[in-house]
Amino acid sequence: MILTTLAAAASESAAPTRLDPVRLFLDADIVVQLVILGLVLASIWVWMIIVSFSMRMGTVNRGSTAFESAFWEADDPARLISGKSRRDTPFARVAGAGIAELDASTADGVRDRDGTRQRVALAMEGQVAQEADQLSDRLNFLATTGSVAPFVGLFGTVWGIMNSFFQIGSQQNSSLAVVAPGISEALFATAIGLFAAIPAVIAYNRFSHRVNGYEARMQRFADKVAAQIGRELERT
Repeated sequence: MILTTLAAAASESAAPTRLDPVRLFLDADIVVQLVILGLVLASIWVWMIIVSFSMRMGTVNRGSTAFESAFWEADDPARLISGKSRRDTPFARVAGAGIAELDASTADGVRDRDGTRQRVALAMEGQVAQEADQLSDRLNFLATTGSVAPFVGLFGTVWGIMNSFFQIGSQQNSSLAVVAPGISEALFATAIGLFAAIPAVIAYNRFSHRVNGYEARMQRFADKVAAQIGRELERT
């Protein structure tokens, strides 16, 4: 009798007083566990993209600012662009595309100034679009996670609730002690889905705005280079 009383008291004292995410995961159905694990992995990858993209954009902006200042001050822009460190800058690749087209169009002399200006402008516009596409390439995962993760979590929720109803039927008991664990696991899957989706959506909107701003900045630089090349063609 005494041992029974002590065991009951110990079990009551050991009862959890707050949610334990690890225990919820370990006690969940295998399907719910797979859903939660997939969402956690997606969340980790989202944060890796957020950190790496922030660092990349900072490096790109600093390099572009330095190159643009040096480009307009250089006596020989072609030599400036030929440097390896400069070729790693999107602005340098945009200017390089224009100068390469200018060299190809004027290899046998200037025959069509207007056509040359148009080809140079188109070459730089194409390079601007390519650079913007490369910058925003990994952002697709953020958009996908932001739109899909809540529904994946909802799938885990539905499965957990179905499992709770199954327990009610198998045990012929509808008390909270029977259904509460399954419902807790189900709602935990929804919470993990939101945990993965919310940062992904915020980061995608913010980074898309930064890429669009940087693309507009590259286009303005390309327009200035095209105008400078047009003036030089008029002097020949």
